[in-house]
Amino acid sequence: MNQNSNQYLAEAPIGKLMMKFSIPCIMSLLVSSLYNIVDQIFIGRGVGYLGNGATNVVFPITVIALAISLMIGDGCAAFLSICQGKKDTDSTRNGAGNAVTILILSSIIILLVFMFAREGILSVFGATENNINYARDYFNVIAIGIPFFMFSNGLNSVIRADGSPKFAMISTLVGCIINVILDPIAIFALHWGVKGAAIATIIGQVVSAGLAVYYLFHTKTFKLNIKSFAIKAALLKHILPLGISSFLTQLSIVIIMGVMNNVLVKYGAMSKYGADIPMTVVGIVMKVFQIVIAFTIGVAAGSQPIVGYNYGAGQHGRVKEIYKIMMIVETCIGFIATVCFEIFPQQILGLFGSESDLYNEFGVKAFRIFLCTMVLCCVIKATSVFLQSLGKPVMSMGLSLLRDFVLSVPLVLLLPLSLGVEGPLFSAPIADIVTFLVMLIMMKNVLKELKKTIKKEGV
Repeated sequence: MNQNSNQYLAEAPIGKLMMKFSIPCIMSLLVSSLYNIVDQIFIGRGVGYLGNGATNVVFPITVIALAISLMIGDGCAAFLSICQGKKDTDSTRNGAGNAVTILILSSIIILLVFMFAREGILSVFGATENNINYARDYFNVIAIGIPFFMFSNGLNSVIRADGSPKFAMISTLVGCIINVILDPIAIFALHWGVKGAAIATIIGQVVSAGLAVYYLFHTKTFKLNIKSFAIKAALLKHILPLGISSFLTQLSIVIIMGVMNNVLVKYGAMSKYGADIPMTVVGIVMKVFQIVIAFTIGVAAGSQPIVGYNYGAGQHGRVKEIYKIMMIVETCIGFIATVCFEIFPQQILGLFGSESDLYNEFGVKAFRIFLCTMVLCCVIKATSVFLQSLGKPVMSMGLSLLRDFVLSVPLVLLLPLSLGVEGPLFSAPIADIVTFLVMLIMMKNVLKELKKTIKKEGV
């Protein structure tokens, strides 16, 4: 078990390294996003748009669980990569063990809170009289899978940092394949409706969690022992701040969806679309948005071990080059996504079932307006992860908070006052433009700092 096995991160060609780590990471995140997308597609065709509306109401609880698991997992991954660059084996091993312990404890607490607060949660996230029973059925099952969901997602980041991105991808992919196979069986053959979709989902999550446990006995750069799992406050003070950006990014989605759902229900009821159509449509748009973000974060998070290792090893010239390549790739991802959303919104919406003309009308508007600045969004989110990889949690957190909370939430609340139910759709483009300008100023200083260090080192 040799930590120097990751030395190639400071020596191999950057483009080749980024492909090796980013592609499996993209696949892992894409598959995670597809869990919900697959449910939506089968529920939309087997139950109808009210069933999809119910899953949108429940979706935030999985995002809350994901936020906590990524705070622990991504924070630990960034910490491990920096420690590996410094050849600090003890901190690497103990950091991973602490992440496992905290993931287990936090997932159990989250499960208990969700089960006791079910009705309040559904109400806060915009359940309507028409979809509340579907929402309860879906919630009751999905909540049971929370510990497995959190453990597998949190450990995936650690597995990638340990130099095994392919295993991380496979563990998630296997779970999703199981979900895809069981979804139609549960919904169409067994007629279990939304409850069946939820059962299919958690079976896949249990398998993914089992594979993560298996990996803990086959790690590459550290070997866990009993003492590794003992919680050490000094370690957590380093790990959790590095993951705070991931936490806030996901948590902001919950806050935005909660506010958005309630606003859309309120103003939708006063429009020709009614209360259920806008909320259901925007929920679908947000989940399709998550697919693009899977590519975006996949490139950035996949590069995290490379950035962290080189930064810890003092190879700042390589760090700067990684960011440059990352920005080119993210711009391409954002551009391709924007073209698809502007030209083919009806076709994308149609994947989730065929509904009324009003449903389709609002859906097309939602895709074209809400996602029109995907290029800027991709660059912003990738930069936030990059800053996290450099061990700059405050900057990373600030960028995430600005776009996803400070700007987005007030805009969702204020824009409907003058634009009605279509107002919230403009919140994302405005937030992207303002945050991008702030990001340019922030990164100018960060890159200047790296450049000075490079000159001092004579790189």
